[in-house]
Amino acid sequence: MLSIFDGNDCLSRRQLLQIGGLGMSGLSLSSLLSTKAQANLSNGQPNPLTGKSVIFLFQQGGPSQLETFDPKPDAPSGIRTVGDVIPTTIPGVHFGGAMSQLSKLAHKLNVVRSYSTGNAGHNIQPIVSNFSKNVAISTHFARVAGATRADSGTPTTAVLFPASVSKNVPGPSARGNLFETGPYGAGFAPFTPGKGGKLQEDMKLNLPRERFLNDRRLLLAALDKLNREADASGGISELDDIQQQAYEVLLGGGVSKALDLSQENSKTLAMYDTSRYDGGTRWNKVKRGKAGLYNAQANTIGKLLLQARRLCEAGCGYVTIHASYAGVWDMHADGNNLNMIDGMEAVGRSFDHAVAAFIRDCEARGLSDKILLVCCGEMGRTPKINKRGGRNHWARLAPLILYGGGLGGGKVIGQSDKQGGEPNSKPYNPSHLISTILRTMIDPGQLRLIPGIPQEITQLLDHDPIDGLGVG
Repeated sequence: MLSIFDGNDCLSRRQLLQIGGLGMSGLSLSSLLSTKAQANLSNGQPNPLTGKSVIFLFQQGGPSQLETFDPKPDAPSGIRTVGDVIPTTIPGVHFGGAMSQLSKLAHKLNVVRSYSTGNAGHNIQPIVSNFSKNVAISTHFARVAGATRADSGTPTTAVLFPASVSKNVPGPSARGNLFETGPYGAGFAPFTPGKGGKLQEDMKLNLPRERFLNDRRLLLAALDKLNREADASGGISELDDIQQQAYEVLLGGGVSKALDLSQENSKTLAMYDTSRYDGGTRWNKVKRGKAGLYNAQANTIGKLLLQARRLCEAGCGYVTIHASYAGVWDMHADGNNLNMIDGMEAVGRSFDHAVAAFIRDCEARGLSDKILLVCCGEMGRTPKINKRGGRNHWARLAPLILYGGGLGGGKVIGQSDKQGGEPNSKPYNPSHLISTILRTMIDPGQLRLIPGIPQEITQLLDHDPIDGLGVG
């Protein structure tokens, strides 16, 4: 949080907001955060927003379709699913053994078995790719909904890294720019709590209190200086970190409360707790384990999903969770990564527990129609197991599950071939997924009634969504 120090004491956010009308009426957000969305809804305009939220849980590294939601126990040796295969609550449908809790909730899930990313490299597709016009999905939504909610000041989009729920984890390590705003401008970048680094200390601006009280322009000058220094050092992209801090200071208490998990019911906290999957030194046989990446995922993924749910309840429309440090789903046993057996223990178990907890929580809170959870990575894994017991990068098939958003559950859409490497029915790609996501949050018919909406957004909405989900 940004603080103003005078050498002995600092001004709180509440005091800061009370200074000379600072906030929504005095010092405007556009002065601090670049351009605010021109699409903010005014009286009498059509409302293109459905009121639903999306949480995108990104499994960077490329999860294996064969060990998660499309096992092939009858495939030839060297291809067949590693480990157990377990029945689900959908008759005739099985999941990989690490998905033991989700197998009991399969009737609440929608599984797509013919999803292909066409991508075999580490990046953040489909969040940002040519399928999304090389702009983050969240940014397209923010351009329609506005960067913040007019009624509460809550950011409409957010990105959560493990550092937002724990101080004892490595820093964020996304392979790609989750904050890509393209032609829309940095004001539409997502809110990002807990990013860490030197800039957070720099945001404690050492300004004499009386000078600040007399001239609010000093705050703008200080923020501008931080921006220029960070750009010069390569520490941030555009206004991401400054936006993060300014949001926390200037946008009321809703965001802070949503991020504060201590305000959550103790039983709910216990339900989301995935710390039991911390492997200690068990995974230190590879570099990612020595770096603490597997244990960081295990300790935080449940809390991240809980934090995302709280943000959505506070009014955030799109939350990206980047829980998979630098590709921990990348299980090709090369000395940097674990093999399939160990990898699914280190990563799959905590994922299974966290997503199952989220589903149970949303069902209990009546949120199954209001929040859509999407889980996928940038690619899948090869049908053939390599000589080290891992699976390599694979572009032709990848696992994809969706829960909530009013889509119902128990659907298995599409099918793969006998080896689990190719679609054996109508293939779906990230364009179908992006349209599904955006149509969950945005009504295309209402959007077309609003002048000035960029054609990039309407083109994404015009693409067909995934069949069988009931998305309009």
